[in-house]
Amino acid sequence: MAATSIPPPPSPKTIKGSIFPFRLHMLFPATNPSRRPSPFSQTLFSYYLSPLASMTIITRIRISKPRRAILVTGGAGFISSHLVEALLAEGGWRVVVVDNFDEFYDPEIKRANLALHLLNPNLKLYEADIEDLEALQTIFTDNGFSAIVHLAARAGVLPSLSQPNKYFDTNVNGTLNLLQCAREFDVKQFLFGSPSSVYGLGAKAPFSENYKSTQPISPYATSKSAGELLCHTCSHLYDIRCICLRFFPVYGPRQHPDLAIHKFTSLIHQGKPIPLFGDGSSRFFNLGESQTIQLRDLIGAPEDTLGRKTRIDRKGEQAGDMPITYADISKAGAMLGYKPKTQVQQGIVKLVAWYLSQCGA
Repeated sequence: MAATSIPPPPSPKTIKGSIFPFRLHMLFPATNPSRRPSPFSQTLFSYYLSPLASMTIITRIRISKPRRAILVTGGAGFISSHLVEALLAEGGWRVVVVDNFDEFYDPEIKRANLALHLLNPNLKLYEADIEDLEALQTIFTDNGFSAIVHLAARAGVLPSLSQPNKYFDTNVNGTLNLLQCAREFDVKQFLFGSPSSVYGLGAKAPFSENYKSTQPISPYATSKSAGELLCHTCSHLYDIRCICLRFFPVYGPRQHPDLAIHKFTSLIHQGKPIPLFGDGSSRFFNLGESQTIQLRDLIGAPEDTLGRKTRIDRKGEQAGDMPITYADISKAGAMLGYKPKTQVQQGIVKLVAWYLSQCGA
């Protein structure tokens, strides 16, 4: 399918909510660990690891004129739309978004994430699929990128169990297409988004970048692990500066409706039971702080904020799910000065407020 450049709408929709600090991030260099991240890499890391209140610290590079072009794949999604917003706010970038508006969840939600910014002359949106190499080559020819942030993916553990081929088509072949374009068009900066589920079984908690032997337990995690290996290979062969970011559970405004905390909030608000896989005590989430939180307590936080109690529908363990997800963020602190500023309860209060604003409550 040929890429379609989306023109600005005549009158943008109002987007409610603002950037919320993302939680749980792991950095995983795909290149020689003796090399420190480039200024570009440090800046992009900071976008992910800094709350809005500290956005001033992210300007670590001088941009020469004309503005540099940066490609953000999957740029209408949850994390990526916040990145696009931050890049436009900083200035100095021409931001090009590629998104196929897949129906994994309502495409109109993703369109609304970017609607306000489509009037910005420094943003260009292509409705295209990363599996379409020819479409990507056209986009690269037209724009002359300095950097790529690859956040497009087919996500979700459960659907990957029944559709493994689709996951490999997007997450492996799509990633390879982008790396081929990076090589062909001499783009030397490549950032790749990956999930914490690539650690799988065998990793000792808290999970660290130093743990190299991943044992993923779902087709989704396996496909993303393969994407990381492709980055490593292309970095070695073609001198593409690849850095992989391993995201741990992420929450905040614009969160996908199928992700845990958003789903918990929605079910509690609607008075519906929450399906709980396992006993709720064995799953720990490190929300970017020095503490951990059990899943049952994570359900309790939006209950307290909404002032409502919910019913729990207990189920057995879910195939492909990680029994624990716990990030060691010491490297991010040492290299990037990352220091979490939002406590879990504070963050969930902000998420619930955003959710209610979307409901018109």
